[in-house]
Amino acid sequence: MSKKLSKDVFSVVVTYEPDLKTLKNVLLSLVEQVKSTVVIDNGSSIRGLCGLVDTFKGKVQLIRLNRNHGIAKAHNEGILIARRQGASFVLLMDQDSIPENDMVAKLAQAVSAIPKIGSVGPRYVDRRQNNPPPFIRIEGIRLKREKCEDENALVPVDYLISSGCLIPMSVLDAVGPMREELFIDYVDIEWGLRAKSCGFQNYGVCNAKMSHSLGSDPLLFLGRRIPLHNPVRHYYHFRNAIWLYKQPWVPKNWKIVDGWRLLRKYVFYSLFTHRRLEHLRMMTLGLIHGFKGRMGPLTNA
Repeated sequence: MSKKLSKDVFSVVVTYEPDLKTLKNVLLSLVEQVKSTVVIDNGSSIRGLCGLVDTFKGKVQLIRLNRNHGIAKAHNEGILIARRQGASFVLLMDQDSIPENDMVAKLAQAVSAIPKIGSVGPRYVDRRQNNPPPFIRIEGIRLKREKCEDENALVPVDYLISSGCLIPMSVLDAVGPMREELFIDYVDIEWGLRAKSCGFQNYGVCNAKMSHSLGSDPLLFLGRRIPLHNPVRHYYHFRNAIWLYKQPWVPKNWKIVDGWRLLRKYVFYSLFTHRRLEHLRMMTLGLIHGFKGRMGPLTNA
């Protein structure tokens, strides 16, 4: 697969109130690596988005949704467009994830190397943390972190973050679309685990790279930089985690390990963040709604 332009890959970039300068850099990199790109905008009020897309002279198309329908709905809209245009692969991207200029080629090479691949994704560098986060998988009741000591390794994982994730269209046909009722958070985790339950394996590709910012400015705690989201994102995180634990096809050991991590997050964000009472309130509301099965966008907090 060509480093410069693939005839098989269609990229889907989801935006919501994007920084136009950063988005421009994302699109500049993508148009050199894929056949076509669609921007699915989730009801942004920002001006200049149409003008930015127009500068790419037909290489990028813009679909504007009437409001924020969540990342899962936006992904599904983009995947539907890619399917209609005959794409063999879909590359999911965020508005602030900038791929290196050979990322897509290296991801595609990994797909061709191993059968029954569900999805592949790059290592990402959050420059605020100055270290590439490891790929993660659960073995038994242990969380295993793979730090890519071998630059050419393909690391089997339970799931990948959605941004930078390359998925064969045939796998999407077999596994199904993203779960729109999740809205945001755990969307990529749920799909990755569902792909595994269908017999597909997800892989992290150590030599494929992109820059990506996870959450807001990280919180410095005991010498570590802890990713931090706003309280509303924590609502979705905790609600959707509980929803996922209730699904019978999710392995029990995975529920135990992730549930322990969720409990630690609940304690940490309740005690050590700014606006900790607001974080506590939204996390608790998320837990309640998760147990009750109240899904979709949060309307009244």
